[in-house]
Amino acid sequence: MHISFARSDRSSVGVEWELELVDRTTGELSPIADDVLRAMAGEDGEEHPHATHELMLNTVEIVSGVHDRVGGAVGELLGIVEEVRDAAAPLGADVMCSGSHPFSQWYDQKITDKERYHRLIERTQWWGRNMMIWGVHVHVGIEEQAKAIPIHNALLGYLPHLQALSASSPFWAGVDTGYASNRALVFQQLPTAGLPWQYEDWAAYEAYVEDMTRTGVITDYTEVRSDVRPSPHWGTLEVRSCDGVSTGLELGALAALIQCLVDWMSERMDDGETLPWLQPWYVRENKWRAARYGLDAEVILDSSGREALVTDDLRELVEMLQPVAERLGCATELAQVLEILDIGGSYQRQLAVAAAADGDLTQVVAHLVREMHEGRPLRP
Repeated sequence: MHISFARSDRSSVGVEWELELVDRTTGELSPIADDVLRAMAGEDGEEHPHATHELMLNTVEIVSGVHDRVGGAVGELLGIVEEVRDAAAPLGADVMCSGSHPFSQWYDQKITDKERYHRLIERTQWWGRNMMIWGVHVHVGIEEQAKAIPIHNALLGYLPHLQALSASSPFWAGVDTGYASNRALVFQQLPTAGLPWQYEDWAAYEAYVEDMTRTGVITDYTEVRSDVRPSPHWGTLEVRSCDGVSTGLELGALAALIQCLVDWMSERMDDGETLPWLQPWYVRENKWRAARYGLDAEVILDSSGREALVTDDLRELVEMLQPVAERLGCATELAQVLEILDIGGSYQRQLAVAAAADGDLTQVVAHLVREMHEGRPLRP
């Protein structure tokens, strides 16, 4: 199977943000995406070019265009959030984002009436219906196919950093799970979701897609839902491991960190370096540690088994990547990583709000709605 990798400008960036629609009175998820998207359509009935359905009708996904700078992508998305909010308000709903909803139940949710979603649910059954999860996906342009797989494999060593920084799903259906990112472990129950394989080269990736297509696991490469994946149609690598975040500040920080990592790796390849891989068993262990402990996780840094607290390594990464960020025009957004570390991750803020409210999870929803409105993390 031949899969063409489209030409893309080096380190260009695009961001996808999955938003929850919640009832303004109860805080429950609200299945009104059809009505919201209809209200956002043009006067001629044309669908909004940057807002679309997701698996469930409680979700609107917004998608930026292609940008040179992270700030441009985030600014565009924040404008679209206002459009979603304006469309949802007359329907009695608010907009928020987190990796999971604190208390809504899976069996109350409605599936979007599209063939591919019905096909997914028919195959995955209970696990598919439990996909009350929201995430952030970041695309970074790769200017040549030969770089895609080496950077893909090397990025796996940084997934725990991204997962810990974005972790925002400590609650599931009203239960404190004890995990910073319960979403990470739920999502991997779907076929082709979770950690990707580490491919030897592009031909190995093509062979994988061919095997999965031949055996009916997928219909095409877009149904490979792994935490990092090549996106051949766009000529990008897509990082999909992050929980949903409730603020533009966090969105910018994640996108900048990802863009800088990819560009730094690309530059190392230009200098003739071979990018290192982390053993698959270390990659898997790191994912679990980040999901369980979030910003308190101790992660494995290299093939020798060297370990460090993820927050310490994030601070070092920000310092190391600062020249890259200056060149890419995202130094402000990259520095916001440190702001998140100082104020606490979303899962920590949610847990603190719940504790202060004697376990009333409607207050967690209210806090997430306020954060979305304010655009920055708020101390509980």
